[in-house]
Amino acid sequence: MCRNIKTLFNFDPPVTPEEVRAASLQFVRKISGFNKPSKANEAAFQTAIDEVAAASSRLLHSLETNALPRNREEEAAKAKARAAARFGD
Repeated sequence: MCRNIKTLFNFDPPVTPEEVRAASLQFVRKISGFNKPSKANEAAFQTAIDEVAAASSRLLHSLETNALPRNREEEAAKAKARAAARFGD
């Protein structure tokens, strides 16, 4: 899976439409193999992003959990620590 696609469920504050769209863009780029589509494929590419974003939003709003929401800053700090351990910085 694309490393740029992050978990979006159960955060405080909740996920924004921009975050869902960014993840959808990364997903469509990954499965299509295009970073930027040609003019001929641009409409299909944008439609796919819109559809993936809509499905992702529906999914995120329908999920339930008893776990406490995760803090974005804490999760970012954990990810940075993992990256530092992995890449030695």
